[in-house]
Amino acid sequence: MAGQGLERREVLRMLAIGAWASQFPGFSRWAYACEHLSPAPAQIRPAEYTPQFFSPSEYSILERLTELIIPSDGTPGAREAGVAEFVDFMVSAEQDVQYRFRYGLAWLDAHATNLLGKTFMELPADAQTDLLEHLAIKEKHRLGEEDGREFFRLVREYTVMGFYTSRIGMEQLDYPGLRLYTESPGCPHVDDPEHRHLTVG
Repeated sequence: MAGQGLERREVLRMLAIGAWASQFPGFSRWAYACEHLSPAPAQIRPAEYTPQFFSPSEYSILERLTELIIPSDGTPGAREAGVAEFVDFMVSAEQDVQYRFRYGLAWLDAHATNLLGKTFMELPADAQTDLLEHLAIKEKHRLGEEDGREFFRLVREYTVMGFYTSRIGMEQLDYPGLRLYTESPGCPHVDDPEHRHLTVG
């Protein structure tokens, strides 16, 4: 559902944000993709994440939304990567998006109740997916759901950012920065005449 087509420039921007977020010691699952490059000793992680901005009920919805946007379909998804932790932390630090997130979560719950007679978390999984598809897919847009579409774009943006700055997400992109070499791989063109002058010995 996420439609994750990422350009190199966007990946680099997200990695910079992830590097900043990685300084927060309260994550229980989310781990920065390049945290192995940090000279600082590894920190002991808490057993459970404590939301920094959202209420427990809001955080439950947020966690479910991230799972639906990047599901665990044969490979680890948003749940395994702890994406909701990242989103909550980022929203706690960015006051200009706090109202939009809080309003969006309340809108989603009210919309589900008005449309289907149950809150979003009370809906079965297929009904949750169907509800979000009307917000995410242009061909399924309905009148009166403009606020919901804006909120879904926002939560999807932060979900993708949280996933692809995590180690799990970057492994799925086969990001070369995650590879550690015990020695230099060396030049693959040892027989090239242009490189013979570089031979030592």
